Amino acid sequence: MKAFYQAYAKVPQAVAQLGDLPVFSIPWGHNALILEKIKGTAERLWYASKTIEHGWSRSMLTIWIENDLYCREGKAITNFKAALPAPQSDLAQQSLKDPYVFDFLTLHKEHLEKDLEEALVKHIQKFLIELGQGFAFVGQQYLLKAGKQDLYIDLLFYHLTLRCYVIVELKGGKFDSRDAGQMSAYLSAVDDQLRRNDDQPSIGIILCKTKDNIFAEYVLRNFNRPIGVAEFEVKVVEKLPKELKSSLPTVEEIEAELSTVPESQKKPKKTKAKKSNSC
Repeated sequence: MKAFYQAYAKVPQAVAQLGDLPVFSIPWGHNALILEKIKGTAERLWYASKTIEHGWSRSMLTIWIENDLYCREGKAITNFKAALPAPQSDLAQQSLKDPYVFDFLTLHKEHLEKDLEEALVKHIQKFLIELGQGFAFVGQQYLLKAGKQDLYIDLLFYHLTLRCYVIVELKGGKFDSRDAGQMSAYLSAVDDQLRRNDDQPSIGIILCKTKDNIFAEYVLRNFNRPIGVAEFEVKVVEKLPKELKSSLPTVEEIEAELSTVPESQKKPKKTKAKKSNSC
């Protein structure tokens, strides 16, 4: 309680409005967690406000603090201010992060885009948590027709708060200007074929391993479709070194070796059963 008082007693806010601080509207367990893990007052108040806004449990609050949501939310490179009306652009910007942390995935360093896509769909619940509040999964490799051309969208979502479709395209390398051109075509197709009269313009998110922020800003400046670019992070497992890999037997060699072992040696020897001391 003393720490709580010392943390907020000098907040530059009128005394009459002190009770309006978000920390007074969340459970004490949440406050104790915020006091323990966060030092800055502004950041503490931010997490308290988000807890109220999204109804976070203490475990969910822990996840967002440990994943540093405060420093990631709204940081994606976008053209939303130019491509969307004011209220929608601000909400859309805050719905994106940079980077996206997929710490629930473990992939090889040379993983393909397909590997990432399959892994995210396999862990769709955790993926949706990382995307944030309001995302609803529509489909994987969603097919749309563009004349005689087939368009396959990696991952298609609908955002319940923004009231619009959200296209997520996965790129295994560095962001390229051609990625934005492809996304623009997908957005046109979704708006033309899926968007209803009461839906807002669809939004595209390009998730890539790396990007140059200035270059990305220059690229998106020329597009009138709302597009965001952000990086993603996964747990990476290095492949075995070539010299070690060459010294290990192949599956065929192991099977051949086993086939030469006499049957009598393959069977385990019978031993007397030991009495168990467990309950």
